[in-house]
Amino acid sequence: MPEVKELAGGLLFPEGPVAMNDGSVIVTEIARGTITRVTPDGKTEVVAETGGGPNGAAVGPDGKLYVCNNGKAFDYVDLEGMMFPVQPPTAYEGGRIERVDIDSGSVEVIYSECDGRPLRAPNDIVFDAHGGFWFTDHGLREEFTSDRTALYYAQPDGSQIREVVRPLDAPNGIGLSPDGTRLYAAETYTACVWWWPVTGPGVVEPEQGLLPHNGQLLTRLPGFQFLDSLGVDAEGNVCVATLGSGGVTSINAEDGSVVDFVETGDLLTTNICWGGDTFSTAYITLSGSGRLGRADWPRQGLELAHSA
Repeated sequence: MPEVKELAGGLLFPEGPVAMNDGSVIVTEIARGTITRVTPDGKTEVVAETGGGPNGAAVGPDGKLYVCNNGKAFDYVDLEGMMFPVQPPTAYEGGRIERVDIDSGSVEVIYSECDGRPLRAPNDIVFDAHGGFWFTDHGLREEFTSDRTALYYAQPDGSQIREVVRPLDAPNGIGLSPDGTRLYAAETYTACVWWWPVTGPGVVEPEQGLLPHNGQLLTRLPGFQFLDSLGVDAEGNVCVATLGSGGVTSINAEDGSVVDFVETGDLLTTNICWGGDTFSTAYITLSGSGRLGRADWPRQGLELAHSA
C-alpha cells in the first residue's frame, strides 16, 4: 500500500483539492474561509477569501474555480489535537455556489437557491465534458431534525440550476465514471455509495427503485465508517474518503467490492484528487490534523474535464 506523506500542514480543515498544471494544489480551508495554494515544496499562500465554509472545488471550462460553500454549516471543536466539525452551527449564513478567480482573488456568488428553495450546505462538485456541473447539498442537522437534500446540475454562467435527484440523506462526495455514463454520490451517515445512469447533460434515467431517489446501490461500508468526498480513478474505481477508519476506500464499479484501503493516519480524511504528468500522484486532504497528504497511487487517477 502507498505511504501517505505530509506535503503541507497548518491548514484549517482543508478540503476540495484541485491539482493544477503548474504542479501546485489548490485546497479550500473550510474553517478559515479561504482558498489556498500549496506549492510543490509545501509552501502555502491564500489566493482568495470566500468567507463562509468553502468545501468542494473544481476548475470550470473558463479556467475559474467553482466552489461549493456550505455557509458555515459547521462549528469546530478540538478533541485531543484534532479538529472535528459539529452541527448545529452557531453562525450559519446560507449555502451558495461561488466562482473564484484564483489569479485576482475575486469571488462571485452564482447560485444561492434553486426554484426558490435556498441551498443549504453545498458540499462537492464535478464538471462533465459538456461544461455543466453536478453538485451535492449536504444539508444541516439540527438537534431534532435533519435536512433531506438533492443532487443538482447547473451551468457555470449562472443561467440554469435544477434539482435532478432527490431526496438524499446527507449526500457528500460526487463523481462521474470515465465515460460519463454513471453519476456517483456518497451519503455520509448511511455509508452508502449510489449511482445513476447518465443519458445526457444533467439527465439521469434510472429504473424505478425501492427508494424515491431510484439510485442503484454500489456498496455500503460496514462498521464505524462514514463517507466524505470521492474521486474516480482511470480504471473506474470509486475512491471514497472514509471517515472513522481514516483513509481512502477504492470500490470496484462493477461489483461494489473493495479493491483496497489506503490508511492515511487521520480519522477525518475527506477528499482525494490526482495530479502529475501521469496522474499517479494522489493528493489527500487530512482535515482533522490540518494537512495535505501526497502519495504515489497504485493506479492512475482520472483526468477531470477542464482540469487546469
